[in-house]
Amino acid sequence: MNRTAEVNRTTGETEISLRLRLDGTGQGERRTGVGFFDHMLDAVARHGRLDLDVEARGDLETGAHHTVEDVGLVLGQALDEALGDRAGIVRYGHAVVPMDESRASAAIDVSGRPSAVFEGPFPEQAVADLDAGLTEEFLRAVASTAKLTLHVRVETAPGNDHHAIEAAFKAFARALREAIALDPTETGVPSTKGLL
Repeated sequence: MNRTAEVNRTTGETEISLRLRLDGTGQGERRTGVGFFDHMLDAVARHGRLDLDVEARGDLETGAHHTVEDVGLVLGQALDEALGDRAGIVRYGHAVVPMDESRASAAIDVSGRPSAVFEGPFPEQAVADLDAGLTEEFLRAVASTAKLTLHVRVETAPGNDHHAIEAAFKAFARALREAIALDPTETGVPSTKGLL
């Protein structure tokens, strides 16, 4: 089964090329011009067991918003394409990731119905060159174009916002890994409707 995709997207704000292999090991290069975001994409690839190459050029002089959101949209499109008709997948995934004073959980349903819900005190200050609020924008964009139902919760004591953001990205990646895994006992689409 070839669960791969390649998506290119060019707008007046960004130019993005992305290659994805669902059954990977975390290989690939991520270059967006936003260093901390590249670090988070590395975490998504490694903990999601995705081979992921991302090359993005955006209008960073206006901030990282367009670049981060558009990479999320393109990653979601690639996930949607690579999953095909969703036959044989587990469908649901859940993960909890602690990082020092922070803990994040993510729950995913590869439902065909895009939805993203966020709970908890997401950081508000920038971490390195990434505005903290862009974590939600990225995950919302992925959920939208991949047609996922996604719930993310962050719990954190006062401390390092880096840990809260990284825990959220890693929880998302590990929940995604579980949800898109192939289930050897599933012979069709995991839905009573027969369609996701």
